[in-house]
Amino acid sequence: MNIAPTIEGGLRIDPQTAEDWHIMRSIVQDANSHGIDLANRLGGLITEETIAEDWQDIVVPDLREMFMDDLNHIHAAIEAAAAFPKDGENPIFITREDAFTWYSSLNQARLALEERYRFGSDPESDPANLTPLRHEALIRSHFYCALQSFILRHALSP
Repeated sequence: MNIAPTIEGGLRIDPQTAEDWHIMRSIVQDANSHGIDLANRLGGLITEETIAEDWQDIVVPDLREMFMDDLNHIHAAIEAAAAFPKDGENPIFITREDAFTWYSSLNQARLALEERYRFGSDPESDPANLTPLRHEALIRSHFYCALQSFILRHALSP
């Protein structure tokens, strides 16, 4: 997979193998892999009961919709690139206009992976000790983090 900045201030991603496409499609799948959506999980961090109830009633519906809109946007971008190649190439573009949407979606995926697999600093999180499933998830998490760094540097910076 090649990732390069564009002249307009965004990124061009060129998946080249089936594995590259799998990783790109895994962003949405990973973000939705937790049994409880992120909007509700964030509300679980609130300890004050009355504020937690307000969070559930007022914030969660809008936050859930915003997170799903972000994931739907990048899902559509990935599938459009896969379905309609240009000159034999299937680039995925991240523009300045949708950079935050991509950043948010990658963040959702990373948070879900971390909550599911707990990569933390304990010895069981050493890549040499991981099961193949956890190891693959760790690699995706690192890729998502690297892509977020590129987005910050090339699409979200002034």
